[in-house]
Amino acid sequence: MAARRADGSTPLPSEALLQGRRTIEISHNGAVYRLQATKLGKLILTK
Repeated sequence: MAARRADGSTPLPSEALLQGRRTIEISHNGAVYRLQATKLGKLILTK
């Protein structure tokens, strides 16, 4: 479990978003973004 930040928020693990997938699409303010996990364990967010 991640520790709370000073503002009271708790970071959400990337696994909770990706749920075993390498790529997901996120809708935000009418635009679609793609969140992709790389083979090296990095995250890429593109519009």
